[in-house]
Amino acid sequence: MFVVGLTGGIGSGKTAATNYLAQQGITIVDADLASRVVVEPGQPALLAIAEHFGQHVIADNGALDRRALREIVFADPDALKTLEGITHPAIGDELRRQIAASQSPYTVLVSPLLLETSQKALVDRILVVDASAELQVERTMARDQVPEAQVAAIMKAQLARNKRLDQADDVVENHGSLDALHEQLRMLHQHYLELAGTSS
Repeated sequence: MFVVGLTGGIGSGKTAATNYLAQQGITIVDADLASRVVVEPGQPALLAIAEHFGQHVIADNGALDRRALREIVFADPDALKTLEGITHPAIGDELRRQIAASQSPYTVLVSPLLLETSQKALVDRILVVDASAELQVERTMARDQVPEAQVAAIMKAQLARNKRLDQADDVVENHGSLDALHEQLRMLHQHYLELAGTSS
């Protein structure tokens, strides 16, 4: 299975890109969704979180109390490392399971942390959706109704734009219209179909 890893900073247009590729019949494996699946009630990772951090991080309905857990890990870097030690292997297993189940000519793994984690090892090629910092801020403020300072803090925590671009095999520039983005993706889609044909 030929796997394209798709990443980009917040507000760069990852969703717009994956929506287009999904319309072409390509399976999209979403790391953000996988990270939620592995902490659903009954999942081993949730049991391990409760065991380590205490039952107060579990809501009355048995689901993870994300706010309670967030307060712990943001205040304590060691706690964050422990949490990642529990969740990252489980997320990796879930991503591998979804990739293996894919029936499309190639598969796209979309992840904001693709280049910062071991998820990078799951892909054959890296596609970065790029936009200027100004556009990222503008789009995220409009989409999430959050203040500029909050967006800036998220961007600062993410991999620097130049470091992301340095690791890219392919880049689509999402500075203009949706049609312009789709045209770049149309050409890449054809390229990936060819690459997938030679890799099978």
